[in-house]
Amino acid sequence: MLSIRLDTQTEERIDKLSKATHRPKSFFVKEALANYLDDLEDYYEVLKRKNSADRELISFEELKKALGV
Repeated sequence: MLSIRLDTQTEERIDKLSKATHRPKSFFVKEALANYLDDLEDYYEVLKRKNSADRELISFEELKKALGV
């Protein structure tokens, strides 16, 4: 279980959306958090790969050829 305090503007936005869609406020908080965490995990994976010593790079021309562009 997790409790959070939201600023008034954010809480009003979630409340308005909840009423308009007949979904609980927690639905939108969970969705927003899940999407944010997905993005954050992707970001850290990119950083990890960027700093990896064994990464394999190809040129832009090689990429275009591989994609058939």
